[in-house]
Amino acid sequence: MKVLVISDYRDTVSVRSEAAIILGLKKAGVDIDVITYPGTAYDDAFKEAGITVYPIHPDRKFDRAFIRRLRILTREKGYQIFYLFNSQAIINGITAAYTLPVKVVLYRGYSGNIHWYDPTAYFKYLNPRVDKISCVANSTRDHVRAQMLFHKDKAVTINKGHDPVWYAGVDPLDLSLFGIPAGSFVVACMGNARPFKGIRYLLEASYQLDQIPDLYILLIGRDMDKEPLHSLREDSPMKERILVTGWRSDVLAIMASCHAFVLPSIGGEAMTKALIEAMSMGLPPIITDIPGNEGIVIHEENGLVIPPRDPVAIASAVKQLYQDRELGRKYGQESKKHLADKFHTDRTVVETKQMFEELLTG
Repeated sequence: MKVLVISDYRDTVSVRSEAAIILGLKKAGVDIDVITYPGTAYDDAFKEAGITVYPIHPDRKFDRAFIRRLRILTREKGYQIFYLFNSQAIINGITAAYTLPVKVVLYRGYSGNIHWYDPTAYFKYLNPRVDKISCVANSTRDHVRAQMLFHKDKAVTINKGHDPVWYAGVDPLDLSLFGIPAGSFVVACMGNARPFKGIRYLLEASYQLDQIPDLYILLIGRDMDKEPLHSLREDSPMKERILVTGWRSDVLAIMASCHAFVLPSIGGEAMTKALIEAMSMGLPPIITDIPGNEGIVIHEENGLVIPPRDPVAIASAVKQLYQDRELGRKYGQESKKHLADKFHTDRTVVETKQMFEELLTG
């Protein structure tokens, strides 16, 4: 089987799981090559594994020169499968595939924003030239299937796995850097502050947590200090203990120093990277009961699952972990074990290879 991946590997951390899948497939005997941007962080690792890297990733949709080059390359190398990960890759790859005897597989890592009535959806996920859509979670798969008129079984779930080794040996960061006194109980929330992240409900929960004097909330990510979050934070009775770090490259070290993690999302999630990182660092998670979070946290086994849009429930869960530190440690250890058992990258490699084999033999 000869597979060509087209993806963007410029951001080392965010695509680590994806790169691990590519390397794992190569190790499992798949003849696989990569088209990406020049000079990416994984160039050396790919090349050392025997993967040919073509630094010719398209910069725009419907790139005629790239499409022509992709067709020539595919005929020369005999690729049987295109595995396409981002918007430019998907549109250009599908267009090239119309004149090629290749199977087309797309990756989908987000729940939502595909609609049968949207004409642009037929350039990508609803295009009849697509053979399979590898969805990161059941909620993503179900959303894609709901928009398909025919062949709904094209959308399948393959969780994007992680490796515990990635999170080993991280030294905790001294949180006095942010003005947090030693011995404080620190609740982390990480992500880019888009509305579906539900950060406002965590800030509203802080109105009920001000009576805990050594409790701090650490907001990590872009736009955490923009409206309406800024006003909610300023109006909170514990505003001096709600700290905004902005985007950080040392998030694992920060997580290693915290005591709980809250993901208050109201929708749109699917195998959230911040949640996986927090659980991998042994933090007890508090998450909302939305489809995209299904199966990652099991309520009262490796964390707490609460209703979305419910500041009272968030406050209650935080108080529970604050009052019972041993329970929090237990949830943290169970979270690490749960990820290693159910969401390891080795499992992703096996399931992806099986999907490819079924496409070529079906």
